[in-house]
Amino acid sequence: MPEHQDGYLRQMWDALKSIAIGMRITLKYCFTRSVTIQYPFEKLAFAPRYRGIHEFEADKCIACDQCAKACPVDCIYIDKSAPRKIDKATGKAAGGELVRFAIDYQKCMFCALCTEPCPTECIHMGKIHDLSAYSRQAMIVEFTELDKENLRTPVPIWMERNADKIPWVKKELQRVRRGEIATKEADIPPV
Repeated sequence: MPEHQDGYLRQMWDALKSIAIGMRITLKYCFTRSVTIQYPFEKLAFAPRYRGIHEFEADKCIACDQCAKACPVDCIYIDKSAPRKIDKATGKAAGGELVRFAIDYQKCMFCALCTEPCPTECIHMGKIHDLSAYSRQAMIVEFTELDKENLRTPVPIWMERNADKIPWVKKELQRVRRGEIATKEADIPPV
């Protein structure tokens, strides 16, 4: 057999062998149980230390700027009218007004470094994972405005729209509306 035919047949054999291996793998996965879930109808299982959208307790914030200084991407904005401190009798911040506390979620990388230096532990990593919006401006969450509505974290659009249809979403929406803080396992503990 001429040498060029031998090379051609070898290439054909390698191609067929490669296709057979690929088809075997494809067929193997074709008949296995699916690992995807039908989100949002089925709830995603997150690790206990999952870091989601922040939860903020404005009544405990003394606007010390420690969280903003610790943020590696400068996505936390704080304004106050005068110095604030914790009133030992009530455990709430007193003094000046917290004018603005906002986080820009276009920049935030959910590192939880803002939770560590907070002396009053007023900022926590939450469990809500998907905050979508129709504009860039809507991705900047004004937590002081949310506090006026007695909320600790923003209510995502999908949650409001699906609460009547999906039981776990309704339960989570009720928790957020009550102003309850999610578990704090994702926070970096103070040293």
